[in-house]
Amino acid sequence: MHFIYNLLFLIAGWKWGKWREWRKYYSTILFFILCDFFANILTYNYPLWRYQESIFATNILTNHSYISIMIMFIVYPATTLIYLGHFPKGTGKKVLWVLFWVALYWGVEFVNLHYFKLIRHENGWSMGWSLAFNIVMFSTVWAHYRKPILAWSFAIIWSFILIMYFNIPLNALP
Repeated sequence: MHFIYNLLFLIAGWKWGKWREWRKYYSTILFFILCDFFANILTYNYPLWRYQESIFATNILTNHSYISIMIMFIVYPATTLIYLGHFPKGTGKKVLWVLFWVALYWGVEFVNLHYFKLIRHENGWSMGWSLAFNIVMFSTVWAHYRKPILAWSFAIIWSFILIMYFNIPLNALP
């Protein structure tokens, strides 16, 4: 099922993404990937959520790391090229655009958690935390495009908040 989700994001990215302007968004795509990569390393032995394949391709997508890497290199670039490529002008439209993407990611996670069993929450994570995380994530991705230093600062602060709140043991790093 993860292959299908990734294929849908790839098709959406191809159709609606601003591929001709990829250089404008390249550093933000890398920021998006690097933040997720860092989070995966930080929580490797103390995950807050874990991807799993439960429908088909279980012999290929055998663990969280493989699925996460696929998402990083397919879903995040496609998302960024659509999200930033069509970012509206006007405060109200900007807020609605961010909320649309927050709702999309949250809805996909809800379905995958409760119906397809493609993700599992652990160590106190919940759909409420996913909602907050998605708000921060999409706001920070937009901020990175506009003011990278501010976005990096915010990502570091958010990381410390999550580490402290969820008591992520730093000695659990791989």
